Amino acid sequence: MQGILLVNLGSPKSPTAKDVKPYLGEFLMDERVIDMPYILRYLLVKGIILNTRPKKSAEAYSKIWWEEGSPLIVISERQQKKVQAKVDIPVALAMRYGEPSIKTGLQELKDKGIDDVLMIPLYPQFAMATTETIDVLAEEVRKQYFPQMKVTSFPAFYNKKEYVNALAHTIQNHLEGYDYDHIVFSYHGVPERHIRKSDVTKGHCTIDGTCCQTASKAHDFCYRHQCLETTRQVVEKLNIPADKYTNSFQSRLGMDKWLQPPTDATVNGLAERGIKKLAVVTPAFVADCLETLEEIGMEAHDEFLKHGGQEFRTIPCMNDDDMWIDAMVTWIKEWQNR
Repeated sequence: MQGILLVNLGSPKSPTAKDVKPYLGEFLMDERVIDMPYILRYLLVKGIILNTRPKKSAEAYSKIWWEEGSPLIVISERQQKKVQAKVDIPVALAMRYGEPSIKTGLQELKDKGIDDVLMIPLYPQFAMATTETIDVLAEEVRKQYFPQMKVTSFPAFYNKKEYVNALAHTIQNHLEGYDYDHIVFSYHGVPERHIRKSDVTKGHCTIDGTCCQTASKAHDFCYRHQCLETTRQVVEKLNIPADKYTNSFQSRLGMDKWLQPPTDATVNGLAERGIKKLAVVTPAFVADCLETLEEIGMEAHDEFLKHGGQEFRTIPCMNDDDMWIDAMVTWIKEWQNR
């Protein structure tokens, strides 16, 4: 029997330092998030970050927390329920970090007699710290607890027409009546070395401004290429002129070289150059979360105004918009009928 497992990032149980600390520990100790030798990662995370960051992160979470709980979890549950209402096979929900875990999600499906699972990592673009870590953990869990179950992972969908149409639809809806001067496509950042590590050709990804535009098998797993391609298809669909949009990358961590340009500097620079009305969209996320609601909707908003901007509009993620739900339903039915 067939079933679906939707997987997103996860969230602490509450916006308190007590609950944020174990969540951050699980997240940052993932070798595909902080990809350094275990002992160094342990010393950095356990010895430094977890002694300083949980309180600050908890304060950030408390700013965006909803009455129903974590926005990411609440929205993901809404997505799961809407998808379930449109398909005739069980749909479960899991998180890479925290609860419900991937093991919990697969167990829920097994209890319903499911032995053939389509797992959909809810990340449009492939990255080591998102899609890959979900795939790796899911396979480990399957082998250990569900050896008779078949789990197929849905690939990055950054260039699938259903996703591009849904994203463009969301952007267009939230820009209606807003005469913006510029729009920033802000993607979650990753260290440049992650791009090179994911390069299946072991030589194509030079990150020199040309490799992402040169055809290569590396693009199947290149986060940077997939981000730029997402923007290209959306701006083409919405007829956004080249001088009215910019790509950027947010959420840097540590001193390593990350993908450029950074969102904070981009937003501030646009304000300083005379852009008065700015819109920011975050296409690496399908559900609003800390990075979209607080980092962009609050921090970037305030900095833009501080540097001379006048109006700042945060474009929500697709969340549980019907066009996005229908995109997932289309992919599920195609898998069912393969």
